[in-house]
Amino acid sequence: MNINPHLNFNGQCKEAFEFYENVLGGKIVFSMTWGEMPGGAADQFPPETHSRIMHTALKVDGQTIMGADAPPDRYAQPKGITVSIGVKDKSEAERIFNALSDGGSITMPFSQTFWSPGFGMCVDRYGIPWMVNTEQDM
Repeated sequence: MNINPHLNFNGQCKEAFEFYENVLGGKIVFSMTWGEMPGGAADQFPPETHSRIMHTALKVDGQTIMGADAPPDRYAQPKGITVSIGVKDKSEAERIFNALSDGGSITMPFSQTFWSPGFGMCVDRYGIPWMVNTEQDM
């Protein structure tokens, strides 16, 4: 069984996934727009949706993050969910946290906690909530 986060966007999915690919060191392995969808997207969806992402997948260290642009009238800001990243190296975790929070908002500054040498929470510039956690040495 695989359980993968699927992130929804309001027209910024391509930009966001290129950003995540760079920040997380992954590789976008698939991407298709609504206009490229088999079955005549031109007949099914308004022209403003044709360049939006229908599905994309980013591989990072064997894990997959998926995403799409919601139809214009169906986008809702994420609520009640956070994407969690576990990183072994504190400086790498802090780099990722700083990149994700740049242009967004910080919910909890990156700092030492009782469970981690470095942990922080933010919402990125695309509205996606993240937790970045440094794994504790045992």
